[in-house]
Amino acid sequence: MSGASPDDRDLLHFDLIVLGGGSGGLAAAFRAVEHGQRVALVEPGALGGTCVNVGCVPKKAMWLAADLGTRLEQAARLGFDLPMDRRVGFDWARFITDRQRYIHGIHHSYGERLDRAGIMVLPARGRLAGPGRVDTDAGARLAAPHIVLATGSSPVRPDVAGASLGAVSDDFFGWNAAPPRLAIIGGGYIAIELAGVLQALGSQVEMFVRDQRLLRQADAELVEQLQENYRQQGIGLVFGYDLQALRRDDDGQLQLEALDGSIRGGFDQVLFATGRRPNTGDIGLDTVGITPDGAGNIPVDRWQATQAEGVYAVGDISGCGLALTPVAIAAARRLCDRLFGGRPDAKLDVDNVPSVVFSHPPLAMVGLTEAEARERYGDDVHVYRSNFRPMREALAESTQRSVFKLVCVGAERRVVGLHLLGDSADEILQGFAVALKRGITLDDLHDTIAIHPTSAEEIVLMR
Repeated sequence: MSGASPDDRDLLHFDLIVLGGGSGGLAAAFRAVEHGQRVALVEPGALGGTCVNVGCVPKKAMWLAADLGTRLEQAARLGFDLPMDRRVGFDWARFITDRQRYIHGIHHSYGERLDRAGIMVLPARGRLAGPGRVDTDAGARLAAPHIVLATGSSPVRPDVAGASLGAVSDDFFGWNAAPPRLAIIGGGYIAIELAGVLQALGSQVEMFVRDQRLLRQADAELVEQLQENYRQQGIGLVFGYDLQALRRDDDGQLQLEALDGSIRGGFDQVLFATGRRPNTGDIGLDTVGITPDGAGNIPVDRWQATQAEGVYAVGDISGCGLALTPVAIAAARRLCDRLFGGRPDAKLDVDNVPSVVFSHPPLAMVGLTEAEARERYGDDVHVYRSNFRPMREALAESTQRSVFKLVCVGAERRVVGLHLLGDSADEILQGFAVALKRGITLDDLHDTIAIHPTSAEEIVLMR
């Protein structure tokens, strides 16, 4: 060390530096420590990233509140002593207190785990400063042979006049009440989830979608039923809509102007759910020769390695697999198993990743849609479906319907896609996703005894 330059003497040396304390970053840090590595985690905000703070966790909490509200309305129709002539009251502010207490518990748990693991946490913004180097805005200078970038993504507003008047999904989690009239711009999973929550909790929601349908990546047959369910719930759906401008009228209400010049107004709030962009703009990528693609993603190979030696990217910034918390976690753990755990073949498998849209009811999917399967396998595709009303919906005389669908290929009817729209679809899918990944066939499902009466039994009874 006596020969070190003055600029190097204040360097803090580690085996791994992680930029970003979200799901992927934390997973990398914890897994590396399990393999005996010295780790520094650099995160300027709250631990847990989008998922814990303005994503999966608070969103699911709000979904649960909305679901309970719907069930209370059904309970009134089924004989419980509850008001049938009006919506059951909901104390939004009180619920948020409980929601944030739950999130605070997660933060506390992370802090304890990081302390026990001996991971150095720097509450600062980190930036690459050349090969093997990271500088922070708090003045710390770090060095390591391996650096994992896991800085996540952020919601974007569309490039239209008056866009600053609208909110994005991050803003939703700061609301203290449901706006009476709400316009949601977008038709992806975030738009769908927030529309269902807010409609159930007191808003009158209208969705304005550029495409001719919701949720492009999901199976069209299930989306068609989801759209009908949402209409029955009172949500307005406007397809083929191109927004040109957002403005306030003389009464302070928000107005939408479409490209065709038409005006729709009277909204208390407009929420943009028009996509997310990777947080790669100011993390020093140029200092190591990394060039993001046009969408801002950091190009990686199947090992999560970037074009810079010793620098890796996981999660929303990598464009590798679905932008889901479990995908980021899996990629980070496998990366560290490969780098430090003696597993040279460990890597993320992006095939057959199960996912759920927390609509009302949930839409869960794994594998190929019918359209994708027909494009790949042609006439060798066999489709089985069940369209039904679950018992609770039928008892309450609700119009809401479920659709379960199997997509199979070949003479052996191997299952390549499973798509569920219905109550508890999120919980049902996990086990069947394991089976699909193991190559289950239609005969395997038929050989399984059904659990009756449940919605899940529809999967093993389809013919």
